[in-house]
Amino acid sequence: MTLKNAVRPALCAAVLGLLALASTASFAATNTATFHVNVTVVANCTISASDLNFPDYNGTVTTKSNASIAITCTNGLNYNVGLNGGGAGSVTARLMTDGTHTLGYSLFSDSFGGTNWGNTVGTDTVAGTGTGSNAAFTVYGQIPANQYAPTGSYSDTITATITY
Repeated sequence: MTLKNAVRPALCAAVLGLLALASTASFAATNTATFHVNVTVVANCTISASDLNFPDYNGTVTTKSNASIAITCTNGLNYNVGLNGGGAGSVTARLMTDGTHTLGYSLFSDSFGGTNWGNTVGTDTVAGTGTGSNAAFTVYGQIPANQYAPTGSYSDTITATITY
């Protein structure tokens, strides 16, 4: 082996050794820390409602119509939706008025008109549990036949309340 060939492997080994030392020396010591990420999910609900528009009423037949209530509540949150008595103040004897005359009507939570929709939690409200997504409820309205109110435009304002 010539001197040139003998120096070459030794030189390569020395260079690799220096590179190994240099790469080891370039790493610094490390430490770690942890931190917590926190949030409190609060109970929250939103409510909106569409108008209930009855078709024209002539007094000879029962007139029906419906409206929608949209609820969005925190997932797992129990709630109740109630409807007040409107201008008459009674959930069992609601009245629309033209300013002088009245016309009785009812609001129900079932399409058969058997379950009055009022505002006493646990008695005549509609219960649900939030999913975090929109839930829709139908309000069924009915004007009984044989009310002979004078012609005119009759209305009432109902407040839908969500209790959670």
